[in-house]
Amino acid sequence: MTSQRRQMALGAFLYPTGHHAAAWRHPAAQADAGVNFRHYAQIAQAAEAAKFDMLFLADSAGARGEDWGALARFSTHYVAQFEPLTLLSALAAVTERIGLVATASTTYNEPYVLARKFASIDHISGGRAAWNLVTSANEAEAQNFGRDRLLDHDERYRRATEFLAVAQGLWDSWEDDAFIRDKESGVFFDPEKAYRLDHRGEFFGVRGPLNIPRSPQGWPVLVQAGSSDAGKELAGASAEVVFTAQQTLPLAQAFYRDVKARAVAHGRSPDDVKIMPGIFPVVGRTEAEARAKFDELQNLIHPDVALSILEHRLGIPLRHLSFDGPLPKDIPLTNAAQSRQALLLELAEREGLSILQLGLRVAGARGHWQVVGTPEQIADVMEERFLNEGADGFNVMPPYLPGGLIDFIELVIPELRRRGLFRTEYEGRTLREHLGLKRPGRHHKHHRATEGATHSDAAPAAA
Repeated sequence: MTSQRRQMALGAFLYPTGHHAAAWRHPAAQADAGVNFRHYAQIAQAAEAAKFDMLFLADSAGARGEDWGALARFSTHYVAQFEPLTLLSALAAVTERIGLVATASTTYNEPYVLARKFASIDHISGGRAAWNLVTSANEAEAQNFGRDRLLDHDERYRRATEFLAVAQGLWDSWEDDAFIRDKESGVFFDPEKAYRLDHRGEFFGVRGPLNIPRSPQGWPVLVQAGSSDAGKELAGASAEVVFTAQQTLPLAQAFYRDVKARAVAHGRSPDDVKIMPGIFPVVGRTEAEARAKFDELQNLIHPDVALSILEHRLGIPLRHLSFDGPLPKDIPLTNAAQSRQALLLELAEREGLSILQLGLRVAGARGHWQVVGTPEQIADVMEERFLNEGADGFNVMPPYLPGGLIDFIELVIPELRRRGLFRTEYEGRTLREHLGLKRPGRHHKHHRATEGATHSDAAPAAA
């Protein structure tokens, strides 16, 4: 009996109108998508019908940048979109199988509240929730939470590491069978199966237990997107899905092997973490059609938007320089997204791009892997990365919505299936089952909630 061939995972990464900076201007785009639930519901159902593993929602707790002239020309995802956990709760009610991933920052949340929200979504969805853990790299967010500036990069990651440990401990507050709900005996839960966390650390003090039963997946699936050294170390220690961005196969292979090795160093299996780089596919039935689709979007980008995005990604001002000239030498290390800064500097040097050319490239896929071509060409490069230790799957970033995702579903997925690289049907119901991830057992050391507590078997007096 032969084992089933390994297949790639696919996520549908949904920015409201699409990932291209000018997506909202496309004639077929839903311009009010960020606050249009019917739009999201239809896309989610289309992705589920295509058997995607998951939907992926990004987020920022603040408008990015101070150039309001550029922001006014930009897409909805910086200034006009739903809060993602609220949206996932609603999408859980109109889908049945597809995983639901929301971004939430460890810098601007508290572990107890966030652990409870994700456990709630896991219950509501029947085991389909996932948390994309980010540390935030936007100065404007800090100013929305009583801070003058962004926390230093390493401090953000120390806080994230402790935050995650607390959340995991809270998800382990109850044994799976703690809630008896026995009407005859009058016992709702077994107090011997409840546990306090009693955490005291550098950033947090949390007693517990969490006031919701253990969720269907044990813990929501843990997704992480940082690719700096600190980000890769956190991913190796704890992440189950890693969203990343590399432009070439050798760079993708180096990242893949690095994170898998870190997972092994933390006592995990390489299969415990799935590497899913972003891919920005522009699909046409011919190369000329694909190029025309891409050029149509590129022609809608205002130069101010391209430069604003590039300044944000690099962490430096550029408007005093010649747009047709190269980037300056010795750009200082940003305190924000360090891995993305390094990726863009490498791209500009490798391809000899001017400032404006790089800005236009970033406005398309924001540094992610951009592929323009036929279904066969796109399947070829995806297959190459998948079969050569560059990816376990991909987070598909449609250039505009809904059309960019529909193109991928109708043209690329059949080609992937023809090659045996993607499922034709779901085999499980939870996101962990889709991804082949183990359900975590309770393994945190807690105090029983009954320790030092007052016990009573007597029924309370009637009011």
